[in-house]
Order: sequence, then C-alpha cells, then structure tokens
Amino acid sequence: MAVLYVCADRGTQMRGLAADRAESEGRAFAEQHGLTVTEVVTDAYGDPHPTRRPGWLRVRALAEAGTVSQVLVRWPAAIAPDAAREFQGREIR
Repeated sequence: MAVLYVCADRGTQMRGLAADRAESEGRAFAEQHGLTVTEVVTDAYGDPHPTRRPGWLRVRALAEAGTVSQVLVRWPAAIAPDAAREFQGREIR
C-alpha cells in the first residue's frame, strides 16, 4: 500500500494544475507498478523544511505506523527543494 505525496505550487493563473498533474502522474505510476494508492496527501509548495508541513507530517506518521510501505512523490524536490538536499536524504531514510 502506498501514499501519494503531492507538494505543488498553487499558481495564480492555472490554480491547481501542477497538483492535478502530479496526482494523475503518481496514480499512473502506481498502476503501472502494481501499487495501491490508499491516500493522497497534499501540501502547498513553499516551506523548504518538510517537517513544518502538515501533509508531510501525515506521510511520516503513516510510514512510521506501518500503514503504508511505499511513499510516492513526483520528484525529490517535492520533499524539499534542491537547495535543502540535506532534508531530502533525511526524510527519505
């Protein structure tokens, strides 16, 4: 069972397009690989520190509880921006 984490910019001109695209790509990836997405968790892009985002804290709680065995993200920058790679590695572990 997998959780799909979507952290995308909520642009002003095409509001929700990035998040919708990330979710549809994540669901397609899961289907191609025989994974079941049990929950989609979203955060608005902005805060570089993942543990200050309620959605990411939910993902961590699901993983720590053993409720999910996979976490799907569109790219590592959804966890933390490339400028904060130390957060990416820590959270992936």
